[in-house]
Amino acid sequence: MKIGFDNDKYLKIQSEHIKERISQFGDKLYMEFGGKLFDDYHASRVLPGFQPDSKLKMLMQLRDEMEIIIVVSAEDIEKNKIRSDLGITYDIDVLRLREEFQSRDLLVNSVVITHFNGQSSAVAFRNRLEKMGVKAYYHYIIEGYPTNVDLIASDEGFGKNDFVETTRPLVVVTAPGPGSGKMAVCLSQLYNERKRGVKAGYAKFETFPIWNLPLKHPVNIAYEAATADLDDVNMIDPFHLEAYGKIAVNYNRDVEIFPVLDALFTQIYGKSIYKSPTDMGVNMIGFCISDDDVCREAANNEIIRRYYTGLCNLAEGEENEQEVNKLTLLLKQANLATEYRRVTVAAKQKEASSGEYAAAMELPDGTVITAKQSPLLGPSAALILNALKHLAGIPHPVKLIPAEMIEPIQKTKVSYLHGHNPRLHTDEVLVAISMLSLSDENCRKAIDCLPLLRGCQVHSTVMLTEVDRKTFKKLGVGLTSEPVKKQSSSYRKYSQQ
Repeated sequence: MKIGFDNDKYLKIQSEHIKERISQFGDKLYMEFGGKLFDDYHASRVLPGFQPDSKLKMLMQLRDEMEIIIVVSAEDIEKNKIRSDLGITYDIDVLRLREEFQSRDLLVNSVVITHFNGQSSAVAFRNRLEKMGVKAYYHYIIEGYPTNVDLIASDEGFGKNDFVETTRPLVVVTAPGPGSGKMAVCLSQLYNERKRGVKAGYAKFETFPIWNLPLKHPVNIAYEAATADLDDVNMIDPFHLEAYGKIAVNYNRDVEIFPVLDALFTQIYGKSIYKSPTDMGVNMIGFCISDDDVCREAANNEIIRRYYTGLCNLAEGEENEQEVNKLTLLLKQANLATEYRRVTVAAKQKEASSGEYAAAMELPDGTVITAKQSPLLGPSAALILNALKHLAGIPHPVKLIPAEMIEPIQKTKVSYLHGHNPRLHTDEVLVAISMLSLSDENCRKAIDCLPLLRGCQVHSTVMLTEVDRKTFKKLGVGLTSEPVKKQSSSYRKYSQQ
């Protein structure tokens, strides 16, 4: 995989910058942490070289000075909101996050349940937390939030919230997802700390958009594509431009809320502490791009990937036409077409020449490998075998898995497990060659080449099963597919007549 990001530099300068921000306020800094802490695969895709757990590693350098508050909305608990990437509800993700942090020897102070208005499910969750020995607090709905500044910054507003006792100079406030109320928790704590005579400050850690990259840089456009369902829009920070005469990129929600935040800061501190929403941020990621061309290419692929994902979701019946329309617009803004991905063109050509569903992969050296569906293998399983054979220097005619071994697997899938698709999936193929590698030298060489697939790009002319999608994700492969549902061979032949 081509590297475009200096991860070691990022770990060093980001932690140093946060320490500087703590010292600006004196006693304590509440840092709202947007995005994912230890599984940021979007950042690793658009900034090749960025490790998915980089932000967590950075925080671990500050572990002796830091504690964590996890925030979850009572409204999200009540409606069983699910994290789409993990398939678990937000309240369960709170427990997962806590366990992940503690396994790395990070102090998890407590859980704050926001937007509380007596929801029974939220009460039950708090009771569950307390039985586990976890401190839990309520923060209430404040009428007129966030514009009624006088009420919010008063004893009837923030003053009614439970005060979270903290002991360390850096308090990281994170959550399972957006809209949980992280910022409100930070501001509430500032108000109540001030009443207790503690000098506490606020900062925001938001990875994207990258404030010191151009507005239409592919990395920033890729962020808009990633948040198309939220309708976020990147824009020039007008407050930063007015205060400093310099261009900085932010996004609409932060720009829109800044006048309110500025009024709240003034109400709490007696003065304004930031001149722009960009000033609130502590993000140094833009300074760690080591090869801009590599990051541009990766971001372009991510924009197209998001576009295809939106189309496939629409084909699956999701009501996301507005999201797809925005993704189409972003594709045009980036001057991209799906043909930008060489694998897209190659996969379609393979399908046209073979009459079967097909897939293509671009390897690290630029070689494009293709494969088609067969009676024994799906296109993605065949593609992985072809790619591994090429990387291992194994002649293409060599069969890594003998047909007599595939057939009993197919019989088990169909006859005993009552499956409808007898073809082997990617995970089944990898298990098979792993077993054969004990006695077969070619299979051993093929398995040893698996790490070389990380960062490769793949396109399929048909939507893949969840099993195949997850396998490619675990391998670190950038996958796209046409919004086409798999049909039986007989149906396809009939429909093409």
